[in-house]
Amino acid sequence: MTREVNQAGNEDNTLRATLNMIKQATDLLELTPDVYEYLRVPMRFVEIAIPVEMDDGSIKVFTGYRSQHNNALGPFKGGIRFHPESNPDEVKALSMWMTLKCSLVGVPFGGGKGAVVCDPRNLSLREKEKVSRGYVRAMGAVLGPETDIPAPDVYTTAQIMAWMADEYSNIMRRPTFGVVTGKPLAVGGCAGREEATSRGCVYVAKEAARTLAIPFKGARVAIQGAGNVGGFAALLMEEEGCKIVAISDSRSGIYNHAGLDAREVIAHKKKTGSLEGITGVKQITNEELLTIDCDILIPAAMENQITAKNAGDVKAKLVVEGANGPTTPEADQILKEKNILVIPDILANSGGVTVSYFEWVQNNYGFRWDLATVNKRLEEKMVEAFNLVYGFYCEKCTGSDMRTGAYMYSIQRIAEAMHYRGWLRNGTQR
Repeated sequence: MTREVNQAGNEDNTLRATLNMIKQATDLLELTPDVYEYLRVPMRFVEIAIPVEMDDGSIKVFTGYRSQHNNALGPFKGGIRFHPESNPDEVKALSMWMTLKCSLVGVPFGGGKGAVVCDPRNLSLREKEKVSRGYVRAMGAVLGPETDIPAPDVYTTAQIMAWMADEYSNIMRRPTFGVVTGKPLAVGGCAGREEATSRGCVYVAKEAARTLAIPFKGARVAIQGAGNVGGFAALLMEEEGCKIVAISDSRSGIYNHAGLDAREVIAHKKKTGSLEGITGVKQITNEELLTIDCDILIPAAMENQITAKNAGDVKAKLVVEGANGPTTPEADQILKEKNILVIPDILANSGGVTVSYFEWVQNNYGFRWDLATVNKRLEEKMVEAFNLVYGFYCEKCTGSDMRTGAYMYSIQRIAEAMHYRGWLRNGTQR
C-alpha cells in the first residue's frame, strides 16, 4: 500500500529553518532562483502503510515515510528511524540535511531519509523484524544499491539493516546486501561503522580545537546524549585525553568537575538503561548540561536543544553538533555574538555517511577494508572537509556563522552538478 505525496504540507520549525538556510545560502551565492526551486522540496516523498500481526494476534498498521530529496550528486542516501514522533516535515528536513552533508564531505550521494512511526521500545524482537521487513516490501520499488541506500538512524540497528537487506534480497531473488549500509560484518558491513558518526565528530572537534588554539588534551567536554553518538563520543574523546565532565540521556544527566570515567558511565548505561545510580556525581538535567562550564559542548541528542532561551548561558568555547539540528537559528546568532564557534551538524556528524559510503564501495567491489584503513580514510575526509569549509567561512562569511558557510559551500557543489547535468538551463549565477 503505497502513495506518493507531492504536497509540502504544514512545515514545522525544523523544516522552515532548513528552507530559510537554503534560501539564504543561494541568495548569498547569487545563484539563479532555479537552484532554490530544486532544493526546496524533495524529488519524491512516499508514505506507506505497514500492517503487522502483533504478538497478541492483533493487527496494527504502522505508517512509514521515505523522502528522496535530491540526487544531483548520486543515489539517495540516508537513515531510517523508528520513532513515535516522526512526521513528514521532519523526514523532509532530514533528507535535505543529508543532501547537504553528502555534498559537504565529498561523497557521491544525494540526500534521503526514512521513518516508521512507532516506539520500538514497546515492540518485541519479532514485531520489530516484521515492521522492518514490511517497510522494505512496501518501499522496495524506490530503493536499490544504485537508487536509494538506507542506513541506521534513531532506534534502528545493524540487526534491523540486516533484516531489510535480506527482505530486499528476497524481492530481487539474489543477495543484494548493498541496498543498505550499517549492516553486521557477516552480511557485508564495514568495520567501524557503528561508531563512525562519533569518530567523525571527534576528528572535527580535534581539528577545530587546533585551529582555535584550544588544548585538546585535557579539554573539558560536556555531551548531551548517551546513545550511539553521544556514548561513543564520550569514549573516544576520553581516549584522546579529554576530560568528560558531564553527560546526559533522555531522562537525566550527571556532572563531575573533576571528570567522569566514561567507560564506567557507558557500561552502567548499557547495563541499567539509565545514568541514575552512579555514585560520586551531581545529578543534572539535560537543560543544565548545555550551560555547564566546559571547553567543548557536544549536543548529540535531538533537534532544537540550544535555543534563544539558553544560548546566552552556554559557556563552551566550541560547540560540535553530533545531533541533527540541535541549535535553532536564533541561538546561532547569540552564539556568534559570544564568539562561540559552532561546527554545524552537516559537517560535524557526517562521519556516519562517510563510512556508509566506504561500506557501499566495498559491497560493490566485493572486498573489505580493515578498521585501521577505515579510520584513516575517515580522518582524512573529515579533516579535509573541516578545513575546506572553515576556509570558505573565513573568506566568504566572516559576518555570519559557520553554518551559513557550510550551507553555501555545500550548495555551491550541488548547483555545479545540476548545471553540468543540464538541470539549470541558464547556468548557476544570476
